[in-house]
Amino acid sequence: MLRTRVITALALLAGLLPALFLLPPLAWAWLVAAVSALAGWEWGGFMRLGGRGRVALGAGCFLLCAAAILAFPAAFGGVGWSLAAAWELGRWLYVPAALFWLCALPLWLRARWPLPGVAGGLVVGAVVLLPTCLALAQLRQLGPTTLLATMAVVWAADIAAYFAGRAFGKRKLAPNISPGKTWAGAWGAVAGVLVYGFAAAGLLPEALQRGGALPFAAALVALTALSIVGDLFESLLKRQAGIKDSSQLLPGHGGILDRIDSQTSTLPLVALLWLTVS
Repeated sequence: MLRTRVITALALLAGLLPALFLLPPLAWAWLVAAVSALAGWEWGGFMRLGGRGRVALGAGCFLLCAAAILAFPAAFGGVGWSLAAAWELGRWLYVPAALFWLCALPLWLRARWPLPGVAGGLVVGAVVLLPTCLALAQLRQLGPTTLLATMAVVWAADIAAYFAGRAFGKRKLAPNISPGKTWAGAWGAVAGVLVYGFAAAGLLPEALQRGGALPFAAALVALTALSIVGDLFESLLKRQAGIKDSSQLLPGHGGILDRIDSQTSTLPLVALLWLTVS
């Protein structure tokens, strides 16, 4: 299993890094749209759709992204790119995403609600997936390195949580949702992200660092909490759907949503903050 995970991870990096650093903005946006199709197909598994329903949902995600790219090319880095152009589209996706993750999700996890039927599942899926895809496209305008460093906040949280949980984890964080997560792991994630954030401050968006060290530290802690919330949310959906992984697209790792679960709750809010204060 470890060998498979390593091979898959290397293959992902071999594909991701050249695309991230070499593709022009609109080509990168189209690649993100293609990934959204796979994520949408996996989301259909959470909704317990059949094979055709899942394919239709994946195709729908791609078509929505494609329509946005064609209708608002400047918002994705095309000719006429500006913060105003980015905000023109972004506000319609990032604001609902922020309300969902900051206000609805704490209640959702506490009550362990299931997805509310097909229509409700589609709405929730749109709020989770579409802002993430837009953020992946728009944050790249800050530079490929900045986008990569921002995504690495989640990776730092995961790594620190894993080692802190193994070393000190006793008290469970959410045993009815994800039995493997502990409070020690959560605090380890906070510590790991703070260390990483201040070490990589020169690479992270300036919007996170407005006001000095204390606001920056608060932003890093908030992102860590959001990353944990995103992870728990997907764990809850998988548990309710009776599946272990979102799919088997990535051998040893599960599916696309298993890799970006915490990114769905962090990237849209980083993009919202950037467009709001810049």
